[in-house]
Amino acid sequence: MSHDSRPHTARPHTARSHTAPAVSREVRLAAVPDGLPRPEHFEVAEAPLPEPAPGQALVRNRLFHVFAALRTLIGGVQGAPLPPLRPGDTLIGPAVGEVVSAPDGAALRPGDLVLHGQGWREYAAVPVELCLPLGDALPDPAAHLSKGWIAYAALALNARVRPGDTVFVSGGAGAVGSMAGQIARLLGARRVVGGTGSPEKAARMMDELGYDAVVLRGGAPTAEQLAAAAPDGIDVHLDNSGGEQLRGALAAARPDARFVLVGALSGQLSERGTGGSAPVELDTYQLILKRVTVRGLSAPDDPAEQARWTERFGGWLRSGEIVFPHVRVPGIDQAPRALHEVFTGRHFGAVLVEV
Repeated sequence: MSHDSRPHTARPHTARSHTAPAVSREVRLAAVPDGLPRPEHFEVAEAPLPEPAPGQALVRNRLFHVFAALRTLIGGVQGAPLPPLRPGDTLIGPAVGEVVSAPDGAALRPGDLVLHGQGWREYAAVPVELCLPLGDALPDPAAHLSKGWIAYAALALNARVRPGDTVFVSGGAGAVGSMAGQIARLLGARRVVGGTGSPEKAARMMDELGYDAVVLRGGAPTAEQLAAAAPDGIDVHLDNSGGEQLRGALAAARPDARFVLVGALSGQLSERGTGGSAPVELDTYQLILKRVTVRGLSAPDDPAEQARWTERFGGWLRSGEIVFPHVRVPGIDQAPRALHEVFTGRHFGAVLVEV
């Protein structure tokens, strides 16, 4: 299967009227894998068309996001923000869909585009309060599936990037990292360094996303590469990976550096285990000497703050100051393979399935 992994430009997604079928296809976990999930661990199955309960809208999905953190749910890890998946369960994730029907008195109307959390299926019955109407805040509704909000929350609200900062983003070519490098620059960072495992992605990160330099995973130690890429040290680290890159970031940290831990790809993409662990050994003496702050991501569940981000994001997209790098994979039948390709790092930016 071949996909165009070049960043897509804005493409309006218009509502389409249709008659709902009797069945809906969905992607289910067929078996818990021993190691990294592969397409054979999933099945695309037919189910009766969802019957909306009182207070629910019937939504026809158009796009859904394929993301690496599903590895943790598929592995059956307890204690994650979402419950683990068991064989027979339908996968979940952010989706953009078109309202087919809505309860009387609801603000939603047939044809409205909404954002919700029941992707990986053609049709979903979604509580009205969990449907976010999209309107025209962004030039392309697909951009609502970007991880820009996560990157923005990490950099602007948690690390509080300041003009003149040097920022290091591990996993810089993924869904979060491809947005984070651009956002860091827009927030005033003087120098932005990314990490990735692919020379081809490294070139695109500098050519298309404005990274000043890239640290290659699997090459020389991260600390050594960062010493060359950021000789004055780093002020902010957005960590998507954990592992050796987090350890290298600490070696490069300047006094009072701020670290925000967003992901744990070193564990989630490991061929071993369940994706629920990403151990790393850090020199706590260096944390103390340099007064480094390390915190897990806190993305506030504040509609006003999120609305401010969406307005800012829309302005940046329209002005061309930011792009949303993503791949569109056509057809729900291809979703299991697309997920495996995310796990194996094939694509650049976010991966979306067109339903």
